[in-house]
Amino acid sequence: MVATFMKYIFRLACVISMLCFFPGMMVKARQSPQHPVAIGFDVATFYAAFSKNDTDQLNALLTELNETSVPAKEAYEGALLMKKAGLLSKAKEKLKLFKSGREKLEAAIKKDPDNYEYRFLRLIIQENVPKIVRYKSNIKEDGALIRSSYKKLPPIVQQAIRDYSKTSKILNPADF
Repeated sequence: MVATFMKYIFRLACVISMLCFFPGMMVKARQSPQHPVAIGFDVATFYAAFSKNDTDQLNALLTELNETSVPAKEAYEGALLMKKAGLLSKAKEKLKLFKSGREKLEAAIKKDPDNYEYRFLRLIIQENVPKIVRYKSNIKEDGALIRSSYKKLPPIVQQAIRDYSKTSKILNPADF
């Protein structure tokens, strides 16, 4: 009977050890530099939410981005912040949030000027912000870069470009 009890205690200790050990390994795997895209972040979901005027979805994506190590994190976050700014009602909050987002997106573009997805995000924002914001100086340049580099972009981004081109004044569906 003592031997059976000892086996039970040993098995219980093994189960407890595994429950404590494996979740720790999973957290480390998500933070591993060998896997820069965190589990669960979906670019298609980003573009779907970005195309809508739903503050809750934007907030959920911002939260998700803060918990991940997506290489394009700064650009995505900047674009989401600017999009969210357009949905707020208080002018002071709008301006503060917009400036914060613009700084992040412009920093990402400065770090990687040949990333045409970042240029696409900037084009969307610049084409849709009010003139008073004075953030429209790169529309033609970004449009030309997007058209010339379209085939080099990932399929998800290509789809987002095609979808956006249906309402854009700069990009036309016939361009793609």
